[in-house]
Amino acid sequence: MQIRVNEQAVISEAGLTLGGAAERHKAGADVCILNGFPASGDTVLHDGDEIFLIRRGEIPTAEELEALMAARHTPGVHSCLKRATVGIAGVGGLGSAAAVALARIGVGRLVVADFDVVEPSNLNRQQYFTDQIGRYKVEALAENLKRINPYVTVDAHCLQVTPENIPALFSDCRVVIEAFDRADMKAMLVNTLLETVPHCTVVAASGLAGYGPNNTIATRRVSQRLYLVGDGVSEAAPGNGLMAPRVGIAACQQANQAVRILLGEEE
Repeated sequence: MQIRVNEQAVISEAGLTLGGAAERHKAGADVCILNGFPASGDTVLHDGDEIFLIRRGEIPTAEELEALMAARHTPGVHSCLKRATVGIAGVGGLGSAAAVALARIGVGRLVVADFDVVEPSNLNRQQYFTDQIGRYKVEALAENLKRINPYVTVDAHCLQVTPENIPALFSDCRVVIEAFDRADMKAMLVNTLLETVPHCTVVAASGLAGYGPNNTIATRRVSQRLYLVGDGVSEAAPGNGLMAPRVGIAACQQANQAVRILLGEEE
């Protein structure tokens, strides 16, 4: 019979138990999942069963994680994402959430740039923790991303993004996510990238404050190399602050649009 062990196809004899498979394929595994549910070691396996064998606290090897992610995304999709480089300018609410989404799906390299530090007020929507208050955001984010996916490469640049350093910072990026707060910085980044990095597509954002309707946040193509995410009108103001749910919707739309571009869905 054929079963799958941690996403790898394995030929086994009839009558093999879950415990026997654990001893054979991952000695010391203390969590055994059979077809999506925990099961006892004396459970007899059948053809087509899928098992996951886990040692608590153990980080998967690069090969194991690669197999698991490729199985979830399909090998062709995963290999394309693994080869890709995505830039993120600004790692506050939008940028940090987009980075987490891209790291989880296995984008191979992220180039992140910001000069700010983590403040208590950031924690209502940004992907940081209380013990990271006062640290530079790019350093804290790189640490958090490594905990999610230890095999993603994070190029962390603690600096202010300017027209002078943009071409060098993002020269290797197929996609750059714009994640600034200020309108003048947004415009500067978009214009500079479109003018100086001709192979790069920009995914910007505008209009995501408050807790308005989910579906008013949309992604639209502004030009051949520019997409804009948001409702275009919701600015941060007293009584209409930046909040995790709506910021997260926009950030994940930016990340998903980046994936679509990397996979050629928008050609």
